[in-house]
Amino acid sequence: MKLVLIGDGESPHLLKWARALQPQVELWAASSRGFAPGFDALLPAERRLAMHSDPAHGGGNVAVLAKLPALGRWLSRIDADWLHAHYLTSHGTLAWAAKRGWGLRARIAGSAWGSDILVTPEQGWAYRWLTQRVLKSCALTTSDSRHMTQRMLALGAREVMTFPFGLEALPKQGARKSPWLFFANRGLEPIYAPERVITAFAAVAAQQAEARLVVANDGSLRAALEQQVRALGLADKVEFVGRLDAKTQGGCYARARWYLSLPQSDSVAVSVLEAMAHECLPILSDLPANHELVGEGAGRGLILRDEARLPGQLDAFADPEGAGVANRAWVAEHGLFGPAVGRFLERLKHIEGTAP
Repeated sequence: MKLVLIGDGESPHLLKWARALQPQVELWAASSRGFAPGFDALLPAERRLAMHSDPAHGGGNVAVLAKLPALGRWLSRIDADWLHAHYLTSHGTLAWAAKRGWGLRARIAGSAWGSDILVTPEQGWAYRWLTQRVLKSCALTTSDSRHMTQRMLALGAREVMTFPFGLEALPKQGARKSPWLFFANRGLEPIYAPERVITAFAAVAAQQAEARLVVANDGSLRAALEQQVRALGLADKVEFVGRLDAKTQGGCYARARWYLSLPQSDSVAVSVLEAMAHECLPILSDLPANHELVGEGAGRGLILRDEARLPGQLDAFADPEGAGVANRAWVAEHGLFGPAVGRFLERLKHIEGTAP
């Protein structure tokens, strides 16, 4: 099978898809920007097209669409079986327009990443129409939560496979958990509501002297968050460590008992799966996809609606260590990426064999 990934080649998420697909297909890749260094070991330069645009992440990517002629000509020479577009309102549009404009025989598969389905179609009729058109052009789409799958079907998707954008492997174990260590590593940007993380932790720290919080990642709100911490008198309990490499971040997960992720909008986040695989107990915002992960009463974590109530919710965990072990087992069964990609490819082969 000859398959072309179309997406942002500088994204670690597209690289992760490429690593999973490369041993099983004849893989090519077109990037709206450049390519992360990891692609060098996977694909020779002649199988890659870097369009060097500067796409936005909220839809309406005119800069991406300006690269359509170069992409269309390149795809015509490749004559692929499948175009696999990631982020539907930009790269999905490119795939659909290239297929129509250059008469490509390739079928289209699309992978939704979250805001392209949960946010962009609500920004106006034109965005909604475009999202619907792209979904209808895809023979198969993927979603990482049941909630997003239902939205995609309502917008006209023909067939949706649902699986988390999971882990490539379970992490090693061995570090001792610190019972009152909290870890947070979502972006320090408004959509991730990091100020709620600080407020929730402050409620715990007011009752538990041993409580500590490590805040990883970076973003436009970092200075304001550091000021918030100082104003709450928590400077000796909260540490901002910036962006971390994978090994250092793994150590943070491994030592923390609790993981805080409170975005305003989200699908199933890889970072939450990582935390669960490290036997952390996630504390999550009240979003449909988060309910799928921890559930009400399932014992895998907490849905936080009121920061002031968090201390009482934590006290309800009679056996945090046992819950952490159960979280790792759940990820092993439901959250590994390789088996899911294998099922995705089998479905593409089936569609090839049955569609006219």
